[in-house]
Amino acid sequence: MKGKRTGNINIGTVIFGALFLYLVIMIIVYMLTDHVSSYMVTSGTLSRNETYTALVLRQEQIARAPADGYVNYYVNESGKAARGSVVCSITGNQSELTTVRLSESDQGAVRRLASQFSRNFDPNRYSAVYDLKYAMNSTVVNNANAGTVSGMVSEAVSDGIITYSMDGKEDLTVDTATAEDIRGGNAQATTLRTDGQVAAGDPLYRVISSERWSVLFPISDRQYAGLSAKQTVRVRFARDGQTETGDLSLLDRDGTHYALVSFYSGMIRYCSERYLEIELVTNTNSGLKLPLSAIVTKEFYTVPASYLSHDGENGEAGFYVSVRGEGGKQESVFTEAELYEKTKPSGASDDAEDVYYVDPLVFHRGDVILRPDTKASYIIGESASLEGVYCTNRGYAVFRKIEIIDQNEDACIVRTGTTYGLSQYDYIVRDGSKVKESQIVTKAPKV
Repeated sequence: MKGKRTGNINIGTVIFGALFLYLVIMIIVYMLTDHVSSYMVTSGTLSRNETYTALVLRQEQIARAPADGYVNYYVNESGKAARGSVVCSITGNQSELTTVRLSESDQGAVRRLASQFSRNFDPNRYSAVYDLKYAMNSTVVNNANAGTVSGMVSEAVSDGIITYSMDGKEDLTVDTATAEDIRGGNAQATTLRTDGQVAAGDPLYRVISSERWSVLFPISDRQYAGLSAKQTVRVRFARDGQTETGDLSLLDRDGTHYALVSFYSGMIRYCSERYLEIELVTNTNSGLKLPLSAIVTKEFYTVPASYLSHDGENGEAGFYVSVRGEGGKQESVFTEAELYEKTKPSGASDDAEDVYYVDPLVFHRGDVILRPDTKASYIIGESASLEGVYCTNRGYAVFRKIEIIDQNEDACIVRTGTTYGLSQYDYIVRDGSKVKESQIVTKAPKV
C-alpha cells in the first residue's frame, strides 16, 4: 500500500503571501502615521504693497458745439489731434451719405478695428461697442469727404488727445480738489458722442493737452512716515498691470495726509478714467519666500571665536576639549564642530569678541575647551538661539538657518547664499511645530 503524500509547500505562494502581508502592514503604518506637509522653497517678493483709489488730474478742457445740428466725427476715441485740425463738424441735417465705396486701405482699417475690438472685448465695459461704432463711422466719413469737411467745424484748440466723455471734474487741480472729489463718491461720466442733434454750446469732446498727469490719494500716518524719505515712487495700475515711475509729493490738508504722484508718460492708457486703483511698489526686497509657520528656533552654545582651531591633518574647524585620560591625566582632544553663525553676543559692545554658534549635540554643558595658543580655558554654558526651518531633502528633518529680510502676516523673505542656509527648490516642513530635528519625515503631497 502506497503511503499518502503530505501537502507540498508552494514556495511561490509563500513569497506572494509574505509580500501581501508586508504591503498590508505598510498601508496600516502609513495610515496611522502623522504626515508632514512639505513646501518647496522658491525665490520671490512679498505682496505687501499698499493699494489706493486715486483721483486722476490732467490738463484738459471741454470743446462745445459752435451751432445747432448733427455731428460728424473725424477723430477716434483716444486719438491724437494737432492744434487747428478738425475734430468734428456740425451740419444742419444728418449725413446724407447712404452708400460709400471704401478703398482697399479703408477696408483694411475697418477690419483691423473689428479685429482689435474682438480681441480686447470686455463684457464689463460694454461702452467699447459704441467706441467701435464711432471709430468705424469716422473711417467712413473721412473716406466719403475725401479731405473736405462740410458744415461748421470744431477745431482742436491745442495739440492733444481727444476723448468723447466728461465727468464735470475737468477743471480740478491739486489746490481745488476737495476731500469728496478725492474719495470719488460723486463721479459719473457722460458719453458725448451722439447720433442725435446737439444745440449750440453743448459739450462735444474733451481735449487733454499735456502728457503730464498726476494721481492724488489719501494716506495714513504710517504710510506718510514710510513715504516721507522718498522723492520718486513706482506705481502699478490695477487696470492693466502696467507700471510708471513718478515724482512724489506729500501734502497735508484739513488734518489728512495726501500723496501726489506726477508722471510724464502713460497718460493715454487711462485718458478716459477719472479714478484708478493703484499700488505703490515700495516693497522691493527679494529672496527665498517661506511661510511663517515653517519657522522654528534652536538653541546653540556660544563659544569665543579665539578658541577656534583647525585640525592639522584634515583642516576641519573645531575646538580642543579638555578630557581626563588614562591615569587621571588631563588631555586635550580635538572635536570637529559645525559653525552656524559668527557674531557678537547679544547686547555686547562693539569691541567685544565675536562668538561662534555651535550645535549643542557637539558638547555638553560644563565641558572645558582650551585656547590653542595660550591654553586658556572656557566652560561651555552660554547659549543663544537662531531662527531656521527644517529641511527634508534627505528624508529627515535637518535644521537650516535663515536670515529674515522682510515679512508680512503670512510669509517672509530670507536672504540667499547664507552658511547652513537654504537654496531654491529645497523642501522644508510647512509647519515646523509638527516635527523635531532628525525626525524621519513621512511626506504628504508636496505643495
